Amino acid sequence: MPNVKPTAVAVLAAALAVTGLAGVAAAAPTVPTGPSGPVQTTAYTPALVPKLSKVIASDLNAPWGMAFLPGGGALVAERDSGNVRRLDGKGKAHVVDRVPGVVHAGEGGLLGLAIASDFRKTRWVYAYFTSATDNRIVRMRFENGDLGRPRVVLSGIPKGFIHNGGRLVFGPDGMLYAGTGETGNTGLAQNRKSLGGKILRMTPAGRVPGDNPTKGSYVFSRGHRNVQGLAFDGQGRLIAAEFGQKTWDELNLIKAGRNYGWPTVEGRAGDSRFVDPIAQWHPDKASPSGIAVVKGTVFMAGLRGARLWRIQLGSLRPDGIPRARAEDFFTGRFGRLRTVMAAPDGSLWLTTSNTDGRGNPSSSDDRVLRIRLRAQ
Repeated sequence: MPNVKPTAVAVLAAALAVTGLAGVAAAAPTVPTGPSGPVQTTAYTPALVPKLSKVIASDLNAPWGMAFLPGGGALVAERDSGNVRRLDGKGKAHVVDRVPGVVHAGEGGLLGLAIASDFRKTRWVYAYFTSATDNRIVRMRFENGDLGRPRVVLSGIPKGFIHNGGRLVFGPDGMLYAGTGETGNTGLAQNRKSLGGKILRMTPAGRVPGDNPTKGSYVFSRGHRNVQGLAFDGQGRLIAAEFGQKTWDELNLIKAGRNYGWPTVEGRAGDSRFVDPIAQWHPDKASPSGIAVVKGTVFMAGLRGARLWRIQLGSLRPDGIPRARAEDFFTGRFGRLRTVMAAPDGSLWLTTSNTDGRGNPSSSDDRVLRIRLRAQ
């Protein structure tokens, strides 16, 4: 698809019944880098069509984070209750434990989960949650079906009634990445000393890696409003989804040490001080949360948009950001969608978020759905 302005894309989408977004070139070309180095130029990734396979679990309380366990099944975090449940993949969801110290208010509570890269050896499960004083990351040993005492990995992340971030992911470099929000205090996003409105990078034990962009700082990138989705693709590129305010939600390629513009800009600005997004949407079409990458294609869950977006990535624009074409699926079918994860068997697991105070729950909400991907 040629580079066109978003308004032109909307016209083309209406004509073809396909939603697509392409990029606008920035002024200063750069070479994109991630934890694994320079990125290769590629054609658009193959189309994968999502189809509902089955309901994995139902009657959950505002599910948020999810992590797959080696050997089968998954853990899911319930934001409001603070419970971690184990899903067996066959319709059962057993409460494992309530994480102590979780304080739910507004968008805060028990948020992201991640499994240590060396889980079979260490048994570490990581959780991001809102406490009485802050947002923090802890780790707990998962042994004999129980979670052990939380041990603080990182504390002091700003908390608020809104915009608490919360997503966790381990990178191919073995480091832990966390998306945070600016809590409604927009100035935090550009404040280099604040952990709010950032993507953070740390060792599994919570130390600052020696090769972080700024010596002694956890900050990997800044200028974010509320990072809700984090995932790595097969090329080692870190992709992030975040809420916009009134104009543009964003899907971003994250580059070490770069600035993503909030609150100075929202969406594409063509300003060399900031990194433009891969793709952007009006909030009523997205309000993105979790993302997953399968065979180079990004799948993004939409809350207010109540749909699953498929974003195929293509060759690089002059600013070093991949071109993209996007199409939506399941629009309005399951209500608000919070988290999407790539399962070990090649499917997606997708959570609804209709009991979070902003949805219209059915009698079986909230649910975890298995989505089969079929090559087009």
